[in-house]
Amino acid sequence: AQIGPPGLELQSTNGIVKVKVSPPEANERKKMWINDLSFKYNLVFWENSSHAQLQRKNIFPVDTIDDLAPNSTYCFKVQANLPLEGKQGWFSPISCVKTTQKEALLPKPELSAAQTNMIFFRSSGSSHQNSWILPCRGYLKTLNDDYSDKWLSVPRCENISSTWCNFSSIITNTAFYYLRVQARQGHNKSCLSREVKVDPLNTNGIGPPGVRLDLSDTLLHILISPPGGAEDEVMRDYYDLSYRILYWKSSSDKEEEVQQKEVKQTIATVSDVSPSSLYCVKVQAFSEPYNKSSAYSQQQCIHTPAGTPLPLMIFGIFMGALLVVLLVAASLVFVFYQAYNKIKYVFFPSCQPPLNIEGFGAQLFSSPYLSAAEEPVESCCVIESMVTEEGNQIDFTDYKHSKQSSRDSGNYSNDDNTSGSKGSKETLEKETV
Repeated sequence: AQIGPPGLELQSTNGIVKVKVSPPEANERKKMWINDLSFKYNLVFWENSSHAQLQRKNIFPVDTIDDLAPNSTYCFKVQANLPLEGKQGWFSPISCVKTTQKEALLPKPELSAAQTNMIFFRSSGSSHQNSWILPCRGYLKTLNDDYSDKWLSVPRCENISSTWCNFSSIITNTAFYYLRVQARQGHNKSCLSREVKVDPLNTNGIGPPGVRLDLSDTLLHILISPPGGAEDEVMRDYYDLSYRILYWKSSSDKEEEVQQKEVKQTIATVSDVSPSSLYCVKVQAFSEPYNKSSAYSQQQCIHTPAGTPLPLMIFGIFMGALLVVLLVAASLVFVFYQAYNKIKYVFFPSCQPPLNIEGFGAQLFSSPYLSAAEEPVESCCVIESMVTEEGNQIDFTDYKHSKQSSRDSGNYSNDDNTSGSKGSKETLEKETV
């Protein structure tokens, strides 16, 4: 489908031409293009003369064209496009209008946004007695409605004599604004200046950060204050700031090479600084996503204290290390000694037998609960005679005495046994006779 021509209305007033564009198919009951806000408009205009030059400008549905010659005829045509779909529409029919004479009694001021939340304006030939009023358009110009009568004045920027104003009270970081300024002097006033689009993150600049230095031992601490102070904390989060640090050692006779360091945090540390030396630092804030950087901060310097003589420092370090080694060694010896005593007490107890049985006999003693070995004893035999009345036959009967064991009386005496045997033998011989 082809994009048809949009509608075009022109109005000339106070030296400018107001342009109002209606989308294609605006008066159609059935539309091919449903979302009118997706159209982008390309305006082509020229002065109606023999030496005319074409000028092109991307405009909103309701916009103004200034810087036109007064009392001159200009012709316009507009085209509707869909950039996302790569489509270009047909141009509208050509419309012409004659500009009027400017009614400004004062030179028209110029407006620029050059620093965070600050608006600067100037006017050629203006004096310090001029007062300024700064209207702000707080609506989306992409809409097709005419909001030209709904400009708002910026608080604390009305009837001021300075050439700058802080408009942070009306802005947010997720929207953009259009600003214009007008000069007044007594009953006279100028035309409104050209509109300036202000996108806080893209238009505004980044101010220099603050720097503070501190020392601890051989470390130089750099404390950075983000630009803008506490009131710009939200904008700093959108910028995703980083910091570029330049530092060097300065002396009366020469300066060493400047060294650079980049950090994301607001605290940085420089190690191995020399004693009794002067170190100087300056810091720059920059944003890689927005390709913006600030000016460097004011140079800050600090003098490091006198250091300890090197031999004394080495001796102190050696003695400290030696003391630590001795303490560790003593602790290990004590721990191992205690462990050795515990192991010896559990697995190798030092038990001694009672004195009354410690030297019993000459045999080894292994346990007081085992019975002693049985002593060897002699076996004795007693022969008795028995005589029967019926005959002369004599029977000898042996009786074995059981073994006796006594640890008190000892063995049977051999002498007694021998005498007993002899007496028995004599008695038997007599009885035989």
